[in-house]
Amino acid sequence: MGGDHAPHEIVAGAVHAVRERGLSVVLVGSPRVLYEALADHDATKEVPIVRAEEALAMDEGALASLRRPRSSIAVACHLVRRGDASAVVSAGSTAGLVATGRLRLKAQPGVLRPAIAVALPTHPRPTLLLDAGANAEAKPEMLVQFAQLGAAYAELAYEIDSPSVGLLTIGSEPEKGNKLVRRAHELLQAASGLRFAGNVEGHDLLTGKVDVITTDGFTGNVALKSVEGAVRYAFAELRAAVSESSLARLGAALQRSRIRELRHRLDAEAYGGAVLLGLNGTVVIAHGSSKAQGISAACRLAADLSGAGTVAAIGDRIVPAHRAPRLW
Repeated sequence: MGGDHAPHEIVAGAVHAVRERGLSVVLVGSPRVLYEALADHDATKEVPIVRAEEALAMDEGALASLRRPRSSIAVACHLVRRGDASAVVSAGSTAGLVATGRLRLKAQPGVLRPAIAVALPTHPRPTLLLDAGANAEAKPEMLVQFAQLGAAYAELAYEIDSPSVGLLTIGSEPEKGNKLVRRAHELLQAASGLRFAGNVEGHDLLTGKVDVITTDGFTGNVALKSVEGAVRYAFAELRAAVSESSLARLGAALQRSRIRELRHRLDAEAYGGAVLLGLNGTVVIAHGSSKAQGISAACRLAADLSGAGTVAAIGDRIVPAHRAPRLW
């Protein structure tokens, strides 16, 4: 029920995930609205509906999760907690989803705060950025744990042995940054089980310099949206450039497959969305502007993570770190 194009694009994505990807998807929300949207695809018998009395609006924040205990996000989380579903996918309010997930699914043992992990389109493999918006304010210990969550996820999802971790700040020198970053740098250097590569800067986000970038949610969200805006601007300029003359159009035609490949790699919807790490359940946050293909990809990502037992595997890696006395 959440998202800029809900519910029709969400339903269309669910139908695509069922028909084209062979996934089992349950829609949670207003039965009447969802049934009518499913009827448009002749899919009323293919995708079951679970009733939810309310829905969080896109502009509602974390407190809405308390005011609306029967929202579609709350019911979806309850299905996962009860074992009737394997994962939650939502394109709705990020703050509402994070708050509801913490309330309904609870944090894994040893996890201080869950973090949003986003895959940046670096080459040859993605770079994970976290936190990308779950915690606007953070403590140094949280940044260390975000690094641990990201490293564990990189090992499982991308099969990276001993992922390298960078700390996002304003300079490569250890003393650069505010008190939060400087203290986090000290803790990261001392953290066992982490391959800390030092500080990284904003211009390193898309270079693939490290496998995991850790930061607070405020900085991470600003960085992520800056990257998204820069990518949109670059492609707009590219489209303008290749249409200026017949020679430019010919050159673009000759490079069509390469341009299409690059566009797909830089398309946020192709990655399926962000992952909320640190909860007792798989939660995938699709982009608020996601259309059917993006929702379908998010469902695929959720199914892959759930099927691989990612939550349990991350928990196994985080708990020993939580017990390490020099960190906590």
